Amino acid sequence: MAELVTLFHYNTLGALMAGLYKGTMTIEELLQHGDLGIGTLDSIDGELIVLDGKAYQAKGIGESPEVMEVSMDMTVPYAAVAFHRAEVRFRQDIELTDEALKKHIEASYVGENLFHSIKIHGEFSSMHVRMAPKTSPGKKFAEIAAHQPEYQVEHISGTIVGFWTPELFHGVSVAGFHLHFLSDDHQFGGHVMDFVMKNGEVEIGTIAALEQRFPVQDQEFLSAKLNVAELKEDIEESE
Repeated sequence: MAELVTLFHYNTLGALMAGLYKGTMTIEELLQHGDLGIGTLDSIDGELIVLDGKAYQAKGIGESPEVMEVSMDMTVPYAAVAFHRAEVRFRQDIELTDEALKKHIEASYVGENLFHSIKIHGEFSSMHVRMAPKTSPGKKFAEIAAHQPEYQVEHISGTIVGFWTPELFHGVSVAGFHLHFLSDDHQFGGHVMDFVMKNGEVEIGTIAALEQRFPVQDQEFLSAKLNVAELKEDIEESE
Protein backbone atom coordinates (compact mmCIF):
# COMPACT_ATOMS: atom_id res chain seq x y z
CA MET A 1 0.00 0.00 0.00
CA ALA A 2 1.35 3.43 -0.96
CA GLU A 3 2.34 5.75 1.86
CA LEU A 4 -0.33 8.32 2.69
CA VAL A 5 0.51 11.94 1.86
CA THR A 6 0.21 14.38 4.75
CA LEU A 7 -0.32 18.11 4.39
CA PHE A 8 1.70 19.90 7.06
CA HIS A 9 0.22 23.23 8.14
CA TYR A 10 2.21 25.49 10.40
CA ASN A 11 -0.16 27.87 12.17
CA THR A 12 -3.35 28.93 10.40
CA LEU A 13 -4.11 31.48 7.73
CA GLY A 14 -6.68 32.92 10.14
CA ALA A 15 -3.96 33.77 12.67
CA LEU A 16 -1.96 35.47 9.93
CA MET A 17 -5.01 37.53 8.94
CA ALA A 18 -5.28 38.70 12.56
CA GLY A 19 -1.79 40.22 12.48
CA LEU A 20 0.34 37.45 14.01
CA TYR A 21 3.36 37.79 11.73
CA LYS A 22 6.23 36.66 13.94
CA GLY A 23 8.29 33.85 12.43
CA THR A 24 8.40 30.91 14.84
CA MET A 25 9.53 27.92 12.73
CA THR A 26 12.77 27.71 10.75
CA ILE A 27 12.89 26.84 7.07
CA GLU A 28 15.14 23.91 7.99
CA GLU A 29 12.44 22.38 10.17
CA LEU A 30 9.66 23.20 7.71
CA LEU A 31 11.40 21.37 4.85
CA GLN A 32 11.46 18.19 6.91
CA HIS A 33 7.70 18.05 6.31
CA GLY A 34 7.44 18.61 2.56
CA ASP A 35 9.11 19.39 -0.76
CA LEU A 36 6.33 21.53 -2.24
CA GLY A 37 4.44 24.36 -0.62
CA ILE A 38 3.56 27.97 0.08
CA GLY A 39 3.66 30.46 2.93
CA THR A 40 5.30 33.69 3.99
CA LEU A 41 8.38 34.76 5.92
CA ASP A 42 8.85 36.52 9.27
CA SER A 43 6.99 39.87 9.35
CA ILE A 44 5.15 38.68 6.17
CA ASP A 45 8.24 39.65 4.20
CA GLY A 46 7.15 38.48 0.76
CA GLU A 47 5.89 35.12 -0.50
CA LEU A 48 7.40 31.71 0.27
CA ILE A 49 7.60 29.19 -2.59
CA VAL A 50 8.75 25.64 -1.85
CA LEU A 51 9.65 23.74 -5.01
CA ASP A 52 11.56 20.44 -5.29
CA GLY A 53 12.65 20.65 -1.66
CA LYS A 54 14.08 24.17 -1.84
CA ALA A 55 12.59 27.36 -0.39
CA TYR A 56 12.45 30.69 -2.24
CA GLN A 57 11.31 34.16 -1.25
CA ALA A 58 9.64 36.59 -3.66
CA LYS A 59 9.63 40.23 -2.55
CA GLY A 60 8.15 43.31 -4.17
CA ILE A 61 11.10 45.60 -4.92
CA GLY A 62 10.73 48.50 -7.35
CA GLU A 63 9.66 47.74 -10.91
CA SER A 64 10.17 43.98 -10.63
CA PRO A 65 10.08 41.40 -7.83
CA GLU A 66 13.23 40.12 -6.19
CA VAL A 67 13.53 36.33 -5.85
CA MET A 68 16.14 34.54 -3.75
CA GLU A 69 16.70 31.14 -2.19
CA VAL A 70 15.94 31.21 1.53
CA SER A 71 18.54 30.32 4.16
CA MET A 72 17.76 27.48 6.54
CA ASP A 73 17.69 29.73 9.62
CA MET A 74 14.99 32.09 8.32
CA THR A 75 11.60 31.68 9.97
CA VAL A 76 7.95 31.50 8.95
CA PRO A 77 4.77 32.57 10.77
CA TYR A 78 2.63 30.47 8.41
CA ALA A 79 3.29 27.81 5.79
CA ALA A 80 1.79 24.71 4.19
CA VAL A 81 3.95 21.95 2.69
CA ALA A 82 3.64 18.33 1.58
CA PHE A 83 5.71 15.68 -0.16
CA HIS A 84 3.97 16.00 -3.49
CA ARG A 85 3.04 12.74 -5.20
CA ALA A 86 1.14 13.13 -8.45
CA GLU A 87 -1.85 10.81 -8.82
CA VAL A 88 -3.22 12.62 -11.86
CA ARG A 89 -1.13 14.06 -14.69
CA PHE A 90 -2.27 15.60 -17.90
CA ARG A 91 -0.70 17.60 -20.71
CA GLN A 92 -2.34 20.92 -21.56
CA ASP A 93 -1.58 22.13 -25.09
CA ILE A 94 -4.51 24.48 -25.65
CA GLU A 95 -4.16 28.00 -24.25
CA LEU A 96 -6.40 28.43 -21.21
CA THR A 97 -7.16 31.12 -18.66
CA ASP A 98 -6.57 30.30 -15.02
CA GLU A 99 -10.29 29.90 -14.41
CA ALA A 100 -10.69 27.41 -17.26
CA LEU A 101 -7.67 25.39 -16.13
CA LYS A 102 -8.89 25.34 -12.53
CA LYS A 103 -12.22 23.91 -13.65
CA HIS A 104 -10.36 21.19 -15.56
CA ILE A 105 -8.30 20.39 -12.45
CA GLU A 106 -11.35 20.28 -10.16
CA ALA A 107 -13.09 17.89 -12.55
CA SER A 108 -10.37 15.33 -11.81
CA TYR A 109 -11.02 15.21 -8.04
CA VAL A 110 -12.46 12.07 -6.48
CA GLY A 111 -14.36 14.23 -3.98
CA GLU A 112 -14.78 17.76 -2.68
CA ASN A 113 -13.71 17.10 0.92
CA LEU A 114 -10.02 16.28 0.43
CA PHE A 115 -7.02 18.59 0.12
CA HIS A 116 -5.00 18.37 -3.10
CA SER A 117 -1.44 19.36 -3.93
CA ILE A 118 -0.98 21.19 -7.23
CA LYS A 119 2.09 21.47 -9.44
CA ILE A 120 1.87 23.06 -12.89
CA HIS A 121 4.94 23.54 -15.07
CA GLY A 122 4.76 25.17 -18.43
CA GLU A 123 4.78 28.21 -20.66
CA PHE A 124 2.52 31.09 -19.67
CA SER A 125 1.29 33.78 -22.03
CA SER A 126 0.83 36.01 -18.97
CA MET A 127 1.42 35.73 -15.22
CA HIS A 128 0.05 38.18 -12.64
CA VAL A 129 1.40 37.97 -9.08
CA ARG A 130 1.49 39.97 -5.88
CA MET A 131 3.46 39.74 -2.65
CA ALA A 132 2.90 40.87 0.91
CA PRO A 133 5.11 43.80 2.00
CA LYS A 134 7.17 43.44 5.16
CA THR A 135 5.35 44.94 8.13
CA SER A 136 5.22 45.01 11.92
CA PRO A 137 2.83 42.80 13.94
CA GLY A 138 -0.65 43.95 14.84
CA LYS A 139 -1.87 45.54 11.63
CA LYS A 140 -4.60 43.43 10.05
CA PHE A 141 -3.58 41.62 6.88
CA ALA A 142 -6.68 42.80 5.03
CA GLU A 143 -5.47 46.41 5.42
CA ILE A 144 -1.99 45.50 4.19
CA ALA A 145 -3.37 43.47 1.27
CA ALA A 146 -4.97 46.59 -0.17
CA HIS A 147 -1.47 47.99 -0.80
CA GLN A 148 0.45 44.92 -1.94
CA PRO A 149 2.75 45.39 -4.94
CA GLU A 150 1.58 43.54 -8.05
CA TYR A 151 3.52 42.51 -11.14
CA GLN A 152 2.53 41.09 -14.51
CA VAL A 153 4.74 39.64 -17.22
CA GLU A 154 4.13 38.05 -20.61
CA HIS A 155 5.71 34.95 -22.13
CA ILE A 156 7.34 33.31 -19.13
CA SER A 157 8.10 29.71 -18.22
CA GLY A 158 7.92 28.41 -14.69
CA THR A 159 6.10 26.39 -12.08
CA ILE A 160 2.93 27.00 -10.07
CA VAL A 161 2.78 25.21 -6.72
CA GLY A 162 0.15 25.14 -4.02
CA PHE A 163 -2.92 23.48 -2.64
CA TRP A 164 -6.65 23.19 -3.09
CA THR A 165 -8.54 23.37 0.20
CA PRO A 166 -12.08 22.02 0.76
CA GLU A 167 -14.72 24.47 1.97
CA LEU A 168 -14.83 22.43 5.17
CA PHE A 169 -11.36 23.74 6.14
CA HIS A 170 -11.77 27.41 5.19
CA GLY A 171 -9.88 29.37 7.86
CA VAL A 172 -7.12 26.80 8.21
CA SER A 173 -6.33 27.95 4.68
CA VAL A 174 -8.36 29.69 2.01
CA ALA A 175 -11.04 27.47 0.48
CA GLY A 176 -10.24 26.62 -3.12
CA PHE A 177 -6.87 27.28 -4.75
CA HIS A 178 -3.91 28.94 -3.00
CA LEU A 179 -1.06 29.07 -5.51
CA HIS A 180 2.42 30.60 -5.81
CA PHE A 181 4.62 30.90 -8.91
CA LEU A 182 8.36 30.65 -9.54
CA SER A 183 9.91 31.24 -12.97
CA ASP A 184 12.41 28.75 -14.36
CA ASP A 185 15.20 31.34 -14.13
CA HIS A 186 14.25 32.20 -10.52
CA GLN A 187 13.88 35.88 -11.43
CA PHE A 188 10.09 36.24 -11.04
CA GLY A 189 7.56 34.87 -8.59
CA GLY A 190 4.87 35.52 -6.03
CA HIS A 191 1.30 34.78 -5.01
CA VAL A 192 -0.70 33.96 -8.13
CA MET A 193 -3.49 36.39 -8.96
CA ASP A 194 -4.31 35.19 -12.47
CA PHE A 195 -2.61 33.78 -15.55
CA VAL A 196 -3.02 32.45 -19.05
CA MET A 197 -1.30 29.12 -19.65
CA LYS A 198 -0.02 28.46 -23.16
CA ASN A 199 1.01 24.84 -22.62
CA GLY A 200 2.50 22.55 -20.02
CA GLU A 201 1.96 19.67 -17.63
CA VAL A 202 -0.39 19.59 -14.67
CA GLU A 203 0.14 17.31 -11.65
CA ILE A 204 -2.46 16.74 -8.95
CA GLY A 205 -1.90 14.87 -5.71
CA THR A 206 -4.44 13.72 -3.14
CA ILE A 207 -3.83 14.58 0.50
CA ALA A 208 -4.87 11.83 2.91
CA ALA A 209 -4.01 13.46 6.25
CA LEU A 210 -3.65 16.92 7.77
CA GLU A 211 -1.06 17.74 10.44
CA GLN A 212 -1.69 21.10 12.10
CA ARG A 213 1.21 22.51 14.13
CA PHE A 214 0.78 25.56 16.34
CA PRO A 215 3.41 28.02 17.69
CA VAL A 216 2.96 26.88 21.27
CA GLN A 217 6.00 28.85 22.51
CA ASP A 218 4.69 32.15 21.11
CA GLN A 219 2.88 34.05 23.84
CA GLU A 220 1.28 36.43 21.36
CA PHE A 221 -0.42 33.53 19.62
CA LEU A 222 -1.51 31.92 22.89
CA SER A 223 -3.11 35.10 24.19
CA ALA A 224 -4.61 36.42 20.93
CA LYS A 225 -8.38 36.97 20.83
CA LEU A 226 -9.55 36.08 17.34
CA ASN A 227 -12.89 37.03 15.78
CA VAL A 228 -13.53 33.96 13.63
CA ALA A 229 -16.36 35.42 11.54
CA GLU A 230 -14.31 38.53 10.78
CA LEU A 231 -11.24 36.47 9.93
CA LYS A 232 -13.15 34.42 7.37
CA GLU A 233 -14.27 37.63 5.67
CA ASP A 234 -10.69 38.94 5.68
CA ILE A 235 -9.39 35.74 4.10
CA GLU A 236 -11.92 35.93 1.28
CA GLU A 237 -11.13 39.61 0.71
CA SER A 238 -7.34 39.22 0.81
CA GLU A 239 -6.81 35.89 -1.00
